[in-house]
Amino acid sequence: MSAFGFTKEELEKETERLYAQLKNVGWSRGECEYYAPWTLRIRNLAKEKDAVILAHSYQTPDILFGIADFRGDSLGLSVQARDTKAKMIVFCGVRFMAETAKILSPEKVVLHPAPDAGCSLSESCSGEDVRRLRAQYPHARFVCYVNTSAEVKAECDVVCTSANALAIIEGVDGDEIVFLPDELMGRNLQQMTKKKIHIFNGRCIVHETFTKEMALQWKETYPDAKLLVHTESRPEVVELADLAGGTGDMIRYVRESPSTQKRFMLVTECGLSDRLRVEFPDKEFIGTCSLCPHMKRVNLVSVLQALENPTKEQVVEVPEDVARRARKAIEKMFEITKKGAYDTKMPHSNKGEASGRCE
Repeated sequence: MSAFGFTKEELEKETERLYAQLKNVGWSRGECEYYAPWTLRIRNLAKEKDAVILAHSYQTPDILFGIADFRGDSLGLSVQARDTKAKMIVFCGVRFMAETAKILSPEKVVLHPAPDAGCSLSESCSGEDVRRLRAQYPHARFVCYVNTSAEVKAECDVVCTSANALAIIEGVDGDEIVFLPDELMGRNLQQMTKKKIHIFNGRCIVHETFTKEMALQWKETYPDAKLLVHTESRPEVVELADLAGGTGDMIRYVRESPSTQKRFMLVTECGLSDRLRVEFPDKEFIGTCSLCPHMKRVNLVSVLQALENPTKEQVVEVPEDVARRARKAIEKMFEITKKGAYDTKMPHSNKGEASGRCE
């Protein structure tokens, strides 16, 4: 018997399962053998606890392919949390994502393994900021990006995602919008609508690092590659993109590209490139990414600890009144888009993201 009491045969099987996928991101069989006891223990414990493990696409490969039941973007995963019959949700991502899952699944236990994993966008804006802006713009409709705290969502009229932000802006009543917290996404949206958008000053520490000069250099160096840019990036970078959208948009673009299109540059967090190298081994994903230090706070040790004996901070709670009002803003988004958050595009939809259980 070895680590966690597993037999040699059980560990060999788990090692092979990991290696079959993670070899595509350069992991050796020895590395997979090292992680096998941890992933096997977590998966078994999740079954015992009737827990589903959700992993954002920016997580590390051992999380995405070692233990996750579902991979996807923050809202898509929260919808999975809402719809699952499991009693417990383990959200491998940053704090606002786990909060959103709890808002949509108030009756379930939601665990966030790394409660110190924040988000520069979410932390740039508070409920007090929204209340101040409402006094300043009393006739405006308030649209908040999903990358916000429960408190901010509760103070806004409607939530949006990177995929449906333009549809929400166009679909909400009125011609004056306050969009928060993402300044760069707000500037991108302003170029696409006749409505007046008042833009907040939050930025993603990952996506603000990409510049026009970088993008031009990448396109010159790899002229046969498609440049996929997250809409949290600067407008001058977005303008150079073959696709501008969220992570789900990028996945769908790669999936639907012709077999002859082999090269892609992903202007976003590095975890997505790792994910796609595993899921599309016949494609080449060129390193144009940047790391999010907050996303990388989640690891196998913290996930296992949360499942075995969660601390008070790891159990996500949202005050009932805040959750009720935040849920109303999220439901308003679904009402405007009618068919769901992924049927409207900016400029491509990410329908299908987080749509199936991982094998």
